[in-house]
Amino acid sequence: METSGVSQTSEAISPLSEREREVLELVATGASNQEVARALVISPNTVKVHLRNIFEKLAVQSRTEATMEAVRRGWITLGAEALSAPSPVADASPLPPTASPVSPLPRWKRLYMVAAAALVITVALLPALLHTGRSAALFSPMTDAGRPQGATEIRPQALRWRVGAALPEARSRLALVAGPAALYAIGGETSEGVTGRVDAYAPDVNLWRRARDKPTAVSNIAGATFGDRIYVPGGITADGAVSDVVEVYDPASDAWEAVAPLPAPRAAYALAALGDKLYLFGGYDGEKYRAETFIYDPAGDRWSAGPPLPAARGFAAAGALGEMIYLVGGYDGTRELDRVDAFDPADGSWTARDALDQPRAGLGLAVMGTRLYAIGGGLAAPLNFNEQYDARSGAWSRIESPVVGEWRSPGVAAFGQNVYAVGGWGGGYLDVNTAYEAVIRLLLPFGAAGN
Repeated sequence: METSGVSQTSEAISPLSEREREVLELVATGASNQEVARALVISPNTVKVHLRNIFEKLAVQSRTEATMEAVRRGWITLGAEALSAPSPVADASPLPPTASPVSPLPRWKRLYMVAAAALVITVALLPALLHTGRSAALFSPMTDAGRPQGATEIRPQALRWRVGAALPEARSRLALVAGPAALYAIGGETSEGVTGRVDAYAPDVNLWRRARDKPTAVSNIAGATFGDRIYVPGGITADGAVSDVVEVYDPASDAWEAVAPLPAPRAAYALAALGDKLYLFGGYDGEKYRAETFIYDPAGDRWSAGPPLPAARGFAAAGALGEMIYLVGGYDGTRELDRVDAFDPADGSWTARDALDQPRAGLGLAVMGTRLYAIGGGLAAPLNFNEQYDARSGAWSRIESPVVGEWRSPGVAAFGQNVYAVGGWGGGYLDVNTAYEAVIRLLLPFGAAGN
């Protein structure tokens, strides 16, 4: 008997967890909640929870709609038996001896009946298909608007993480940049749309204050500090356009100014500062993902072209470690990437490094000491852990996550001895403000002099 199954080529882009896919696979065969529970050795209530999550993620209202949406997206393939009508149950009592045998229908009549049944099913399901089609059209890698929303669980007991004062306005796709005396949460996307809001956070007193708004409201951005000023290039504007505007914030005067624009519009790029230059890698130009490198010289206020990336990608993150810039993760328009490449500005070369434990796009990256910290990410499916890279061993290892489930596009920056991760998307726009203790201070007791 041919059974329904999950398409192996589509699992990588499904937003469903492995258990949710198992539940949906059984639901597609017509199994009841009790039958699904018995097959997966879980309780019927747990099945209901999984179904509720499936409905939210697929923006549907019923088991039938969920099945049709999964088939439409190619996550599930249904066998011929699953598509045919159920066979009638045989009557336990024998036919009377006088009953005449039933002659089989001619082939043309059987085909007509099958076509009529298919038409009836299509008409019945058409509203659901149109609804899910419209919902799916709203989903884009460039925005969280229209995505199914659910509760987000924060895990304050996660090892070496602590939770601080909440971000004043929940948002994702923002830039978090360490200034001389504070962290700055810049721009991003909120439930009301793209914003230019700027909030400054003082970790020593655990307080946020409102700073001057960025003149051009943008999302899908990153920022970098040169001296005492913060540079924020490009991004997605409130009308959905990709920007080439570069604006610079001066924390001392709480003022913004525009500098030389990008050579071409970019959003969802990776950004890092090293030496006396700013490096912008890849990103999205409004039509496709790019492989160009743009290099900015603040002294001359001009951009130039640098060595291209090994492959086009957006939603990656970059950080300077020693004399190299590491480009981590990303999305190439088809799949999330686990690749890590190191760029040497001295000779313009790219070198592949140890890959991430899991593909990540929409992550944040912070550098502290000899380590990189990759926080969040997951355009296709939730990632339940973060990762750190040790330049001495050249390997990645897992660290806990304070956010359970989705945590995409947070703002991430190193400040003092901590890595801060703020906002993002996790079933809704988040106002979380979390800090990972990257450097542990040990206070050793000392006895009296001479001991």
